[in-house]
Amino acid sequence: MTGLTAPRHITFIPLTDLPPDPANPKRHEVERIIASIKDHGFIETPVVDERTGLVIAGHGRRKALIEMQVRGEPTPDGILVDDDGGWLIPVTRGWSSSSDRQAHAVLILLNRLPAAGGWEPEALAEILEDLATSDTDLYDSLCISDDEMEELLRQVDPERLPQGPDVEVSEGEERHLDDGFDGDNGYADSGDNERSGTVCCPACNHLFSPGR
Repeated sequence: MTGLTAPRHITFIPLTDLPPDPANPKRHEVERIIASIKDHGFIETPVVDERTGLVIAGHGRRKALIEMQVRGEPTPDGILVDDDGGWLIPVTRGWSSSSDRQAHAVLILLNRLPAAGGWEPEALAEILEDLATSDTDLYDSLCISDDEMEELLRQVDPERLPQGPDVEVSEGEERHLDDGFDGDNGYADSGDNERSGTVCCPACNHLFSPGR
């Protein structure tokens, strides 16, 4: 079938042609976003409001890319370069707000929704323990502090983790990971991001050091 126009589509535009919404109230951990882009490439595309021509999602990623280019960082994976050396970034097009109020509501909503559901503690603990014990570089990229990791492991039922010991869990005991586990941009706020302590896994009582 031909002649169809996708209601949502991704196109590459110059980074300098991506104007932010001046009313955006979201703060950003730009250095952490930069570290994530350098580690994993540019993955999540910003979204442009066709009515206003402004960014509706992706202000932090825009700031991070501008700062990287100013510093002379290598072109990240996922970014193209034009003939003049400018960065071309992928953006999602095709959505239009009906008013400034709707645009601002959606701008806030898109920042609130990702963390609204919280985490499944056992599944998260299993992944984090694997990363912490087998690939510290990837674990470090998550910026999770020792205290947060220990708090998570205290909320996990060891019997539900692989090779967990036979530990009795009180009937009706609830194990819930607080929705506040992650901070700005999906990263936990770990202060200076230095981890030198050890963490005990409730599944195997293994002590490991997440830090490098």
